Amino acid sequence: MRRMVALLLLVTALAGAAASAAGTPLTVYAAASLTDVFPKIDSSARYSFAGSNTLAAQIAQGAAADVFAAANTTLPWQLYARGLVERPVVFTRNSLVLIVPAPNPARIHSVYDLRKPEVKLVLAAPTVPAGAYALQVLQNLKLTDVLDNVVSRESDVRSVLAKVALGEADAGFVYATDARTVGRKVRAVYIPGWAKPVVAYAAATVKSSPHVAAARVWVKALLAGPAQASLQAAGFLPRRGR
Repeated sequence: MRRMVALLLLVTALAGAAASAAGTPLTVYAAASLTDVFPKIDSSARYSFAGSNTLAAQIAQGAAADVFAAANTTLPWQLYARGLVERPVVFTRNSLVLIVPAPNPARIHSVYDLRKPEVKLVLAAPTVPAGAYALQVLQNLKLTDVLDNVVSRESDVRSVLAKVALGEADAGFVYATDARTVGRKVRAVYIPGWAKPVVAYAAATVKSSPHVAAARVWVKALLAGPAQASLQAAGFLPRRGR
């Protein structure tokens, strides 16, 4: 009974955090890979989904955001160092995967097949967390020569996903949770676990928010059971490694 009451209180807190005293929903700037799951956690907030680097730049320029949720820890901590956000907290993790279109016309069955001369590889831009993670994988596997096959560098991970799912590219690096959103339109190609970077997501309250107290509650609620259950149901990983 106590556990049920605690869960109800957490759900209530999250719902309450989505509105200020004046009744205005919180504005949450969030990584594109959170597009599907965040509205399930809180449908009343106003979301701006994009590449984490783009959102961080907008916050640095004074954008009216209450919460920043990034697909890495680097960007929130950079804003924290500048005094623009409160101390970031890791709220979930993810895994990077290599995807190919379901028909797989380039016959990519291994990450090493990216070296084939005719392969069209698409990546997120290196300033986007997904792009930086992809470069780490290629560096770890000593496959940086495949960068010669990159035909596009996208502004966020969902744009990479779209190009591969539509068959406009032969392969691309996205998060495992993104690949799940398009069903059988793409296939995942194995990447050795030792070559994968740690993909941790961090959230922080924006200090210039007019609803700082509500934003703090919202960020804290991301760490609680209901939000964590929604994230893991969408394929995200527990915020701490197991």
